[in-house]
Amino acid sequence: MTDTEIGAMGFGTPPLRRLRYFHGQMLSARDFQREQDYYREKLKLRLRGLLGYGVVCGLFVEPVRPDDDPHPAGEAAQGTAGADAVETGDDPGGADAAEGVDGVGGPDGADSAGAGDGRHRAVVRIGPGLAVDCDGNEIVVRDGCVVDLWRALPPDERDSDTVWVGVRYRERPVEPTRAVYNDGCAESSDCEFGWTEECYVVRVTGREPPADERCDTCCSRCLHTTLWLARIDEVNRHRPVRGERIHMNVRRPFGRHVPTVITGINWIHGHTYTVDEARALLGTHDERGGLMVRFSGDVRVDTLRPGVVEIQVIEGGAGRNASTWYMGGTFAEPDGNEEFTRRFRYRQTTREVLQDGDRVMIGVRAAFILDRCCRPVDGTHVGGRVPRIDPVETAERRGCDVPPSGIGPWTSGTGAGGDVFESWFFVKES
Repeated sequence: MTDTEIGAMGFGTPPLRRLRYFHGQMLSARDFQREQDYYREKLKLRLRGLLGYGVVCGLFVEPVRPDDDPHPAGEAAQGTAGADAVETGDDPGGADAAEGVDGVGGPDGADSAGAGDGRHRAVVRIGPGLAVDCDGNEIVVRDGCVVDLWRALPPDERDSDTVWVGVRYRERPVEPTRAVYNDGCAESSDCEFGWTEECYVVRVTGREPPADERCDTCCSRCLHTTLWLARIDEVNRHRPVRGERIHMNVRRPFGRHVPTVITGINWIHGHTYTVDEARALLGTHDERGGLMVRFSGDVRVDTLRPGVVEIQVIEGGAGRNASTWYMGGTFAEPDGNEEFTRRFRYRQTTREVLQDGDRVMIGVRAAFILDRCCRPVDGTHVGGRVPRIDPVETAERRGCDVPPSGIGPWTSGTGAGGDVFESWFFVKES
């Protein structure tokens, strides 16, 4: 494959040329540097091509309580290496805020007007963790860092009370060393940096970052190398950040692609409804009713066909039970004129009567519902934990408030894709 063909595919990888040794060869620093680059590019290509990118583990964003704020009034946090933490970013949708090196990071030298007294500031902590950006660079945050959101925001973005926090890979030269021999082209024998340190930069923006809408992240070049970790709502520069305002479900999980999942339904899984409530929920006598399912992304309307959703009733009652029958229904939303949708409504179209003790089984064959990239929806209803579209207070849930990833709310899916979304509710007389 030629260099032109590689460029046309959009890999974003330079020609892979490795050093060829021979007797009597003259080698310079440039040759050894290019040899390092060869192996680094190979590793990055393999990582993003075979495994993908995103947050591998950790990097949780948490509020900093006033008693935990490590910085006194008006003092900004600095990287432990003492480097300048402010720079002008060129990343679309974001601005640089702080450079972190194994410790706290903050915008040293930023405008501190209105920063507060050190006890009443919008400050968050990014915990330690590992991520891989879309270029294949590993972002390692060893000890975490603390970020003052207001001081990290670019001045022209401080009109927003919603901010996004992320990290980006960064390199910087360290450990200056005086060269033994002068460079033939150099004017003086100044010190050179002997090592390159791989670190990270914290980015904060008040503008919603663009989403990565590529279907194939392997063979196309990425444009946004910042990994966004959280969206924080109602940020006030004079008040501490509240934990419920931090939404970490905006982060990208590590992988080749982000599967479309079910994020909400309009019934309570395993709940007991009265006969009248069940009729209203199923839309038996009301065209505005019906079972509603919400997705995390667009799905193709032409894949919402008869048979994809199935309602089965297992009869109860005082006598012999366990007889089953299927309830007829149809998609009430969306209509056939749309190409994509993020929700559907399925209502009963027959007049069967529910009775006390019945169990209504709902099945959504997610493997037959395709997203924008023609991949199946990841529909496994793990633990029956997908929340209601309109949240309600229930006392039935115990433990497992968030998925194993530690990032809530719950959704369907195991990462394998497809499968059947199963749910049910019970019916009582009154």
